[in-house]
Amino acid sequence: MTLQERLLNLIKERNDATDKMKGILDTADTEKRDLTADEEKQYTELDVKVDSSKKEEERTRKLIQDNIVLDAPKNTIRTSLRAEAPKEFQSLGEFVHSVRFYPDDARLSYVETEKREQSMGVGIEGGFMVPNQFIPTLRMVDPQAAIFRPRCTVIPAGSPPDASVTMPALDQGAARNIYGGMTVAWIAEGATKPETDLKLREICLTPHEVAGHTILTDKLIRNWAAADSFITQMLRLCLNGTEDTAFYSGSGVGQPLGVINAPARIDIGRAGANAIAFADIRNMYAQAKFGGSMVWIGSQTILPQITNLVDGGNHLIWAPNASGIIGAPPGTLYGIPLLFNDRSVALGTRGDLILVDMSYYLIKDGSGPFVAASPHVYFTTNKTVIKIFWNVDGQSWLNEPLPLEGSVANTVSPFIVLN
Repeated sequence: MTLQERLLNLIKERNDATDKMKGILDTADTEKRDLTADEEKQYTELDVKVDSSKKEEERTRKLIQDNIVLDAPKNTIRTSLRAEAPKEFQSLGEFVHSVRFYPDDARLSYVETEKREQSMGVGIEGGFMVPNQFIPTLRMVDPQAAIFRPRCTVIPAGSPPDASVTMPALDQGAARNIYGGMTVAWIAEGATKPETDLKLREICLTPHEVAGHTILTDKLIRNWAAADSFITQMLRLCLNGTEDTAFYSGSGVGQPLGVINAPARIDIGRAGANAIAFADIRNMYAQAKFGGSMVWIGSQTILPQITNLVDGGNHLIWAPNASGIIGAPPGTLYGIPLLFNDRSVALGTRGDLILVDMSYYLIKDGSGPFVAASPHVYFTTNKTVIKIFWNVDGQSWLNEPLPLEGSVANTVSPFIVLN
């Protein structure tokens, strides 16, 4: 019998004895009398048995704990023998401090800070998963810090977190229709109903690993309480910026497939080289898939072009008033929010301005983020390499533009790219 089985038996015996003691008291209470001599004797014997069982439980639990310590790696033994530490880190800065200087910190062994291996080896080189209470801080985004994730359809990591996810979707391309090929017709009484064929396709998302690193002085890491906001912001901007770039322009090879490369996109030819004209805005708007939450996303380098846009009557279309001097510029273009993205390409390059409904873009989260620390490269200068890595994928929900129901020769898309 193993120690665990012995412990379970002891617990069961104690629970059974406690139930019997309760039954004896309940019977006497129901009959409104004192315990009989036999009941008193039986109750006393059960009480002694419960006390004995408790002591046996304590001894067995200690044996189990001692075996765990003996079977654990050397650095874990040292942690286990220390006084019990708090189970949670006070801040992300303290977490990074422990990853760097105290990899045997007992708090790093809890489920919330699950250790993951980057390769077949075991050790701190694999990194430690960021505690759950700090992940929302890293993932916390706003329209200025990150544009895509807050507006896209996000699929949680699940279990196993890095496994591919295959999802069914309607085949709504021009060869079918908006209903995936299903047809409906009005028929006369008793007439044969038309055959219909619903076409489905599959979308596969496989989280890809992405990593970044920075170099911090050991002095800064030791002063984790003061450095927490700096470390948190640095890791957060790294994570959000990398994802935003991939969701915008990723190639789909070992990384997400960005919206400007989505197979469902529609490229709009620009009226003039290295410029944005009113006709470009009008043509992009005309082929957008409405009904969702469209946004314009552009490079800041297009601002001189946008502020000088005029309609056919030579009226400014993106200015606070006719002079374009007083007041702040509007936040919309054609009534649709206009966001400026630092990661967009420069004026005149394909994708410098896009019109998208990002609810049609899927993000599949994988495991992570994880943080690892290594002092070896900069050992003589008292610096540490901090690495963050995680897994994520993304792609369009659609595989081609959508035909209009009343005019199938014409298509629209939630991803419009100025070419």
